[in-house]
Amino acid sequence: MRTRDESFLVLGGAGLVGMAVCRLLVSRHGARRVVVASLKEEEAREAVAELTSTAPDVDFVPVWGNLFVPHDLAFLSPRDLVADPGRRRRLLDHIFEDFEAACAENHLARIIREHQPDVIVDCVNTATGISYQDVVAGTKTLRQDVEEWASADGGERDLSDFRADLEKLLLSQTSPQLIRHVRFLYEATREKPGQRGTRMYVKVGTTGTGGMGLNIPFTHSEDRPSVTLLTKTEVAFGHTGLLFLMARTPDAPIVKEVKPAAMIGYKAVEVRHIPDETGRPVRLFRPRSVDVSALGRLDTREADAEYEDTGRTLRVAVVNTGENGLFALGEFAAITARDEMEFVTPEEIAQRISQEILGASTGHDVVAALDSSVMGPTYRAGLLRTVAMKDLKRLADEHGVPSIALGKLGPPELSKLLFEAHLLRACFGEELDALLHEGVGSARLPRAPEAMAAAMADTALGTGIAEMAISIGVPVLMPDGRTLLRGPRIRVPEVKGKYSTAPLGGGDVDRFARKGWIDLRPANAARWQERIRRVESARHALERQGSAAVGRETYLPIKLVIGELVAWVLNNEMDGYRIK
Repeated sequence: MRTRDESFLVLGGAGLVGMAVCRLLVSRHGARRVVVASLKEEEAREAVAELTSTAPDVDFVPVWGNLFVPHDLAFLSPRDLVADPGRRRRLLDHIFEDFEAACAENHLARIIREHQPDVIVDCVNTATGISYQDVVAGTKTLRQDVEEWASADGGERDLSDFRADLEKLLLSQTSPQLIRHVRFLYEATREKPGQRGTRMYVKVGTTGTGGMGLNIPFTHSEDRPSVTLLTKTEVAFGHTGLLFLMARTPDAPIVKEVKPAAMIGYKAVEVRHIPDETGRPVRLFRPRSVDVSALGRLDTREADAEYEDTGRTLRVAVVNTGENGLFALGEFAAITARDEMEFVTPEEIAQRISQEILGASTGHDVVAALDSSVMGPTYRAGLLRTVAMKDLKRLADEHGVPSIALGKLGPPELSKLLFEAHLLRACFGEELDALLHEGVGSARLPRAPEAMAAAMADTALGTGIAEMAISIGVPVLMPDGRTLLRGPRIRVPEVKGKYSTAPLGGGDVDRFARKGWIDLRPANAARWQERIRRVESARHALERQGSAAVGRETYLPIKLVIGELVAWVLNNEMDGYRIK
């Protein structure tokens, strides 16, 4: 596969695997432009300086910042990000509120839109970044807040800590963040007017446990079994599942994932000052003796001032494994021992990524492995579909109640389209041309959308269809465009949370009608006529060309079959079709 003139974006490009990938993009792929993204500015600039020194003719571009947050918050430390109430609410909006607005300001999406790479190699440890916000600790903190608040004796209760801890707990939920992250990625990489799409996205994933099972003896300093570490595994494979879906989306890039199942190392062997959780060197203190038999409780965090400082800091010979941290000799020997986690080099991972970009099958693409393992549709099920549909029609006829939709299968457009298709068939019969023309022979004339809308409205009211629809939450917009028939509950607009109202003005009626209201206005009748013209055109092509003409626009039944016609709409207007 030709890659020489393509541009590349390497997320996590300053890390061990990222740097190995950048070097191969130059030496093997002849890259002329590589955008190197890292969390911190100094890391990105240092990586670009090192790469430029060995490949001065390549345009290496440093970018930096937190990929999971709005652009204007991307350069703050994690602590500062959640310390301010206004920022916390911005983050909550970014994860839980309007997707389009969030995508427009997301830092990752902005980088992709700005640089429009042909290939993205994502070496960011996404699972660690999301899972190590520690939902377990946040839950315990909030429960303690509730207990303290409930036990307060009268007086005015301060809710500021309670609110802050609640917001931090909501922000630590892994699934909403991961889902948004993948949706941002998909939206930013697909081709749109004025923006070239990304050809390929390759993810360097993780198993979360370095390939070991629930018996893993190694964690990030917490005890085992580590809920936090297992959350990392849950996020890692949830990420794989979402990438599996992205790979089956029609206008997405080619999606691949290489998932190392061992410790990744190493960068260097060196003598280093060992940092504490704040990033400062660990200070050495003289031990203080306590009588544990006399203690009722043991405080795990005491002030440094209560201990004698030696004036020295901890400086040790270590293996630097990059993102995986620093290991002393004993730790490195234990974790890489036979039958323990062992390790794989970043260069080996980069080799597999390079081969996948070039189109070679390495056997290490997890998405391809899932594709070859999942069960797809079967011939037997196809035969039984016909039997089930005939039995359903017979029972519906016997009971005198049409079987159209229950509103349980989404999206909301589905129920709305099914009811509209049923009304078309009930009014004009099963011949497709009857939706376009009335009369026969020389008296055959185009059918007016206004007359169609009026007939559908009469049928909806006279046959009980309106009652059925509004009772399952699907309202009916009458031909005048002002009258709405509704029941106690309405599915569109979809309102979540404490309140059940939504603003209604401007173009909201048109938007809601497209989304989930049975639309009996003449303009929608005309839209159905245009669909039938496209259906018939594709049908004629099928008669002339046989199987070569079968595609998404091909409507196979000769008559109007409600579910088949709506499936045609889903295929051709909503991109709701499978490609694998």
